[in-house]
Amino acid sequence: MAKGSIIYKTQEEIELIRASCLLVCKTLAEIASMLKPGIIDSDLDKRAEEFILDHHAKPGFKGYGGFPATLCMSINAEVVHGIPSNRILQDGDVISIDCGVYMNSFYGDAAYTFALGDVAEDTMNLLRVTKESLYLGIQQAYHGKRIGDISAAIQNHCQRKHKFGVVRELVGHGVGRNLHESPEVPNFGRSGRGPILKEGLVIAIEPMINLGTRRVKQSKDGWTIITRDNKPSAHYEHTIAVGKHKADILSDHQIIEQTIKNNKNLRKISINC
Repeated sequence: MAKGSIIYKTQEEIELIRASCLLVCKTLAEIASMLKPGIIDSDLDKRAEEFILDHHAKPGFKGYGGFPATLCMSINAEVVHGIPSNRILQDGDVISIDCGVYMNSFYGDAAYTFALGDVAEDTMNLLRVTKESLYLGIQQAYHGKRIGDISAAIQNHCQRKHKFGVVRELVGHGVGRNLHESPEVPNFGRSGRGPILKEGLVIAIEPMINLGTRRVKQSKDGWTIITRDNKPSAHYEHTIAVGKHKADILSDHQIIEQTIKNNKNLRKISINC
């Protein structure tokens, strides 16, 4: 995870990170166009790799720490780091897809959780609240605030207001020439605590929220993180640059959501913030 001192970016570097993040979202949109019951997750992973390479970039996750795939595809009770492995997606599944690319010496990182077909309403509410918490966290990401302000906004909305489980073992992180840089960005914490946010800081904010317990375990594959009570989990992620008065969101979920709108197999997640 994130280590070392915080590295601030120039505006030129931020634009390069933005380009990488936009390619991530275009990749996720391409995969969203293919999502339907009966499709095999490893076929989606293969297409994602082809799409990234066709755009003169490299998959950011494949080979990172030994991870064997282009996408992290986490289904239902899987929180993050699921490995595509010839699994057949089913009506009613929720699928968190996390993607990274490396292009022009900088990484991009974003994630989105998709609702496939007839998803249970309590799970749809989990997705909505998790997505809302992402933007509530982003609203705190401007010059002079602290990491804890982001963390508290997410925790307050998901845990205190909606009684969902906020995962503690996994956090957001800085993004730049390395996929994981300092500082860490937890989804829990206290306002006014942690490193001060300054212009030029680029971070990935990524709530990982469970329908039931916050407690998780690792699969025997050494990667996949699963909820201990086997209830669904949701995960949304944006990479942002801290601005003087507000965050600059470098990734673009609207690209993905336009594809969701056009895919009759997917349900749209509307938020209230």
